[in-house]
Amino acid sequence: MTSTSSSDLRGDLSLPAFAAGWLAAFVGFASSFAVIVQGLIAVGASQAEAASGLMALSISMGLCAVYLSLRTRLPISIAWSTPGAALLASTALPEGGFPVAVGAFLVTGLLIVIAGFWKPLGRAVAAIPAPLANAMLAGVLLGLCLAPVKAVAESPIHGLLIVVTWALVARFRRLLAVPAAVIVTVVIIAATVDVSGLQVDDLWPRPILILPEFSIAGLIGIALPLFIVTMASQNIPGIAVLNVNGYRPEPGPLFSITGIFSLLSAPFGGHAVNLAAITAAICAGEDAHPDPKKRYWAAVIAGLFYLLFGLGAAAATAFISAAPPILIQAVAGLALFGAFGGALMGAMAEAKDREAAVVTFVVTASGLSFFGVSSAFWGLVTGGAIYALARWRKAG
Repeated sequence: MTSTSSSDLRGDLSLPAFAAGWLAAFVGFASSFAVIVQGLIAVGASQAEAASGLMALSISMGLCAVYLSLRTRLPISIAWSTPGAALLASTALPEGGFPVAVGAFLVTGLLIVIAGFWKPLGRAVAAIPAPLANAMLAGVLLGLCLAPVKAVAESPIHGLLIVVTWALVARFRRLLAVPAAVIVTVVIIAATVDVSGLQVDDLWPRPILILPEFSIAGLIGIALPLFIVTMASQNIPGIAVLNVNGYRPEPGPLFSITGIFSLLSAPFGGHAVNLAAITAAICAGEDAHPDPKKRYWAAVIAGLFYLLFGLGAAAATAFISAAPPILIQAVAGLALFGAFGGALMGAMAEAKDREAAVVTFVVTASGLSFFGVSSAFWGLVTGGAIYALARWRKAG
């Protein structure tokens, strides 16, 4: 790495880079923090443990983004695994509760580190047929994507206010659509829900160390699908966004470092940290700076804001816990519409693979669980069997 003085670094900072970094952090946090909390609670986290996990992820994202961007002088944006959190939300409560989930988070982080250093594992992930990986992701996301419709049916006025806000803002600035829906949801909750019972202690960030437990069901049902989803829908697209904007970093070391930060956040309840895709486009695009060599500051600023947002994780989690679950799920579903649409299109793009993709999608979306192993794993297994059978028939 080329030696650079601190004065040179400060000289690269500009108002557009600052604005792009703030926008990336705001969009990244506000658009999906509800998904993260929903996912952690679904696998057994208490309110305090979910707040700890949200804070750990925010701090890890911030530190990782600042470190990688300053080290490489590239706009390396970092995010939590939103599809991974949606996977957790669709997973049955593991036997043994949240400690088993935390054990799975540690294994996921270790697998990401290994995938960066050991190329055969990275190639194995890349070898998973794209239609099947996309179908599994679409099946994972379907449940939450139905929540906005259910919210309108259950609470028509409030549900419509949230959905209409999202739709109107998306017409002018899509990136701000979900944050706008979050703001409307906060206003609705503040006006209709008694939050006076919240204690000051509930609003103050407190890291909670969770001793992990390991089980076969947790490794197969949580760790393996979480690793696949994080790599296939976050890390690999994150590299693609950088490449599109003219940056060509070596993927392996970046994957490994995000895996290390995932390992650091896991004991405090964080499920996975990875390269960003959507917010990466904000930091790596022309709006961040006319000079591509100076856009890295946008990712640095985003990282610093993630550190600040992490301090508000407990307040955000307490507010969510006091709110009607259907409204929070509705916002989470709106945040996942884009990912769901992209995954569905990727799954059905090739006619010859459509049957295997449909089987993967249906089994994953069914929510079935055998031997404590989640439907995401069984969806990939059954879809893979149909995929292999189709290839075998053609060869025969």
